[in-house]
Amino acid sequence: MSGHSHWSTIKFKKGIEDAKRSKVFSKFAKEITVAARDGGGDLNFNPRLRMVVEKAKQENMPSDNIEKAIKKGTGELKGEVLEEFLFEAYGIDGVAILIEGITDNINRTVNELKQTIAQNGGKMVEAGAIRWMFDKKGVIDVKQGEKDDEETELDLISAGAEDISKEEDLFIVETKVENLDSTRKNLESMGYKIESSTLSWIPKERVTANQEKNYKLFEALDDSDDVREFYYNLNEE
Repeated sequence: MSGHSHWSTIKFKKGIEDAKRSKVFSKFAKEITVAARDGGGDLNFNPRLRMVVEKAKQENMPSDNIEKAIKKGTGELKGEVLEEFLFEAYGIDGVAILIEGITDNINRTVNELKQTIAQNGGKMVEAGAIRWMFDKKGVIDVKQGEKDDEETELDLISAGAEDISKEEDLFIVETKVENLDSTRKNLESMGYKIESSTLSWIPKERVTANQEKNYKLFEALDDSDDVREFYYNLNEE
């Protein structure tokens, strides 16, 4: 079992406030559009689209907004040309950060993020400079059922888990990227409740650094309209 961290577990993150809700919905809309564009608008045959729609629904995104975003992706409605990106940066004290997002203007986004990162004590670096410090994995948050930990872990391994950790009443399962959807379906067929499933960049090792200053940078990144998700190797223990 190994430690795991992704945005939903960051201690300082507040609940979504009404003032920020429209920004969150906008981010979801862009990801839904790209997922539908790349894999089609049928949730049954597009695992990525299904995952992001489920997340959007959990945050109470209106169904009409979701449908419009899907139709923009499939071309039924006109929409802007969207481009996905993965940027790399260092935070404070050498913390490595991978930043994923979607934009309709890559040059604007690069300049804005460079400025945001620099203003908060970090710096953007060239592609490949830190990506090797992370492994891309499927991550599934599984609600603990009636079985004890040992029985549950055996079930998770049988379903396809490569690594397992636990945070309160959630088991966090890591899988190969290509096995994410099948592992999730296996767990659901066993009767387990899935809290979330996603693709994440998992750090191979963690570094000890100033948490407060790095969290300030993380909050600034989260405020960006174009940033969908980011991952880091800061030790939060």
